[in-house]
Order: sequence, then structure tokens, then C-alpha cells
Amino acid sequence: MLTFTIRRLVLAVPTLLFISLVIFLLLELAPGDPMAQVPLTVPPDVKERMREALGLGQPAHVRFFKWLTQFFWIEPQVLIDNWFGTSLAEGEQRILSWQSRAPVMDIVAERLPQTLWVVGLSYVVGILIALPIGIYSAYRQYSVFDQAGTFVTMVGFSIPPFFTGPLLIMIFAVQLGWFPSVYDTTHRVSDWDSFVFQLRQMIMPVMVLALQTTAQISRFMRASMLDNLHQDYVRTARAKGLPEARVVMIHVLRNSMIPVVTAIALGVPNVFGGAIITEIVFKVNGIGDQLLNALLANDLPSVQTLTFMIAVLIVTFNIIADVLYGLLDPRIRYD
Repeated sequence: MLTFTIRRLVLAVPTLLFISLVIFLLLELAPGDPMAQVPLTVPPDVKERMREALGLGQPAHVRFFKWLTQFFWIEPQVLIDNWFGTSLAEGEQRILSWQSRAPVMDIVAERLPQTLWVVGLSYVVGILIALPIGIYSAYRQYSVFDQAGTFVTMVGFSIPPFFTGPLLIMIFAVQLGWFPSVYDTTHRVSDWDSFVFQLRQMIMPVMVLALQTTAQISRFMRASMLDNLHQDYVRTARAKGLPEARVVMIHVLRNSMIPVVTAIALGVPNVFGGAIITEIVFKVNGIGDQLLNALLANDLPSVQTLTFMIAVLIVTFNIIADVLYGLLDPRIRYD
């Protein structure tokens, strides 16, 4: 297992380098000019100097390798400096946003807690709801509960967040007045009342994202449980007189979790990507909002960095899923 993990980590390096090259080339070919927002009254020679100041006067390959150096070498040194008070990256050129001229990773560090609060909690809530629904739906196949769960999951698959978000706002914020319609990112929890307000403003965006997670994971869980409930080892366990709860929750569930782990692990980057719409609807000042603003402003360093961070999440959770396979099923061994 250790050898396999090391081999996957080593293989991840050229994979990420290739992904970064593809992202860079796609952004290079994309239409748009970062100088498009500059007023028409600015003289052409001034615009040209501004382009050179942004680094646009350099060849594409020079800018790509400069970005690689900044992302993989300088930014980790900045992180070490912040943690341990060293000065490894002092005077080094960091990845700067064309829109704000501030370091992109500093903006990410400011916005990431908001995204983790909303997106991370929604994913955990969605999984905690989905697993029991999938298990019980499979155990009581074609029951009223199973039919109702199938209907709810189909609704969760079919209705996108840009519809459910405004719908919840109209019902629970405008009509009933139970929850705030706008997420206050400046709010700080200091006492019980502020904690209650934080929970109230998180309920709607969390439930919008959790609905899609629940719909996906519960269907995977149900299908996987149905595949294992009728296997020979289950009949053998029942014939030995094992309690039904032990048969289902230990023997069947452990084998059924193998494909579900893939869905859960690979769903983490998808949730971060899909949270863009939800953050816009509820005005959450998070990573998704930052990415959308960077796209609208043709802020290529920010778009490239944020997109590549999502790619890193995808590769990382692929490795985590593969490692968990061997832990969940002792029959799986990596040579």
C-alpha cells in the first residue's frame, strides 16, 4: 500500500504539470483582453505600458514557467514564512491579480473560510443524509420510503442551484422571513445570538448544495447495497444466525462503500466548482465568487490559479479514493 501511494504521488506531478499547461494554453486562446475595461480616453502608449507592467509583453512560454515557479516554489515559501515567521520569500515576485494587483493566494486565504463553511458543511450534511437513505431504500426496496426517496433524488438531480436558490429565497426569506436572503460574510460569532444568526444565514445555501449531494450519493449507496444484499456471503452470514443488523451494517455496508467512496471523493472538487452559482445567489464572498469576478475581468492569473487549485483537488481525492479501497476491502491489494 505504501509503495502504491508513493507511486501515485510521483505520477501526480507530471499529471498536474500537464493540466497546468492545458489550462494556460486554453486561457491564452480564450477571447478577451485585460485592457478592455480601461477607459477609451487612455492613450494607446499608456495602455501598452500597462500591458507590459502586467507581464503581457513577455512570450507565452516565459510567462508559463514564471507562473509555475511562483505557484510551486514561491507561494509555498510564503506559507512557511506566515507559519514560522521566516523570510524565505522576502522580495520574491508572487502571483498578482491583474484586477486588484494583490497576491492571488492572499485573496484566496481571505475567502476560503467562507467557502469551507458553506460548501464543506453542505457536503458533510449531504453525505450524512444520503447514506442512511440509500441503505434503508435498498433494504426496503420498492417500499413507500424507497419510492419517496427516488422521487426526491430525481428532483435533486433535475433542479439546478440557480433555480432552487432563488426559490428558497422567495419562500423562506421574502414570504416567511425566517432566514436572511444575503449571506453576511463580515459577521463574527461572539455569543449565542451571533451563533444563532450564523446558523440561520447558512441554512439556505447549505441545503441548496446538500440537496444535490444527497441525490447523487444516496443513489450510489442504494445501487451498491442492492448489488451486495443478494450475494452468497450474505446468505451464508444469515444462515450462521448472525443478527440482521450485523449482516447489513457490517458485512454488506463495508463492501457496498467501495464504489460510494469514489463518488464521495470525486464529488469534493465538483462541489467546489458547483458552489460558484450558489455563492453568487446568496452573495457569499467565497472562492466561487472570486473565480467568476476574475473571469468577467479577464484576470488570467487569478483564473489560472483557481482553476489549477480545483485540478489539484481532483487529483488528490483520486489518490485518496484509491487508498481507501484497500482499507475498506482486504481483498484489494496493490503490488
